[in-house]
Amino acid sequence: MMRTKFFLMVLAAIVMGSQVTLFAQEKKETKSERRQFNKEQMLEIQCNQIIKGLALDDATATKFIPVYKQYMEEMQATRHMGVCRNVANRTAADKQIPKPVPTDAEVEQAIKARFAQSRKILDIREEYYNEFRKFLSPKQIQKMYNMEKHNGDKFRKEMKKRQGMKKQHDGRRHMSQGDVKK
Repeated sequence: MMRTKFFLMVLAAIVMGSQVTLFAQEKKETKSERRQFNKEQMLEIQCNQIIKGLALDDATATKFIPVYKQYMEEMQATRHMGVCRNVANRTAADKQIPKPVPTDAEVEQAIKARFAQSRKILDIREEYYNEFRKFLSPKQIQKMYNMEKHNGDKFRKEMKKRQGMKKQHDGRRHMSQGDVKK
């Protein structure tokens, strides 16, 4: 009788322990299966979100999709005008070295470049407003702009979160065995 109780207790402990390890393995798999989207897929997702948010019918959606995609491609190219030059030319070693203090001329050049970029973005928005206006109401266009802003804010928040996680992970990876506290 005592042996049977002991055997059942051990069996229950083994079953519970195996359940915990199964759940731990499942979580690892879902993290590694995190889906990565390319620019075209992200644009498609955003386009579909806006179509759904504006409740566009099929005919209007057919007109909307090519115009919106072209609009977003131009906006992205304009937003990344100055950024690409700086990021592309920096190596991993350069990122570790602190940036030198810019001169007044460099600061002025950067400010003027941002003015030019802002003007270009405004020109694109005005041009495409007229295109969107052919098949959307002003309220729908405003709602589209609000949805874009909301999506951009969510994207930036997620990127900051992921960069923070990456920094924490990289910090742990570079610690040697002697640095680990017990």
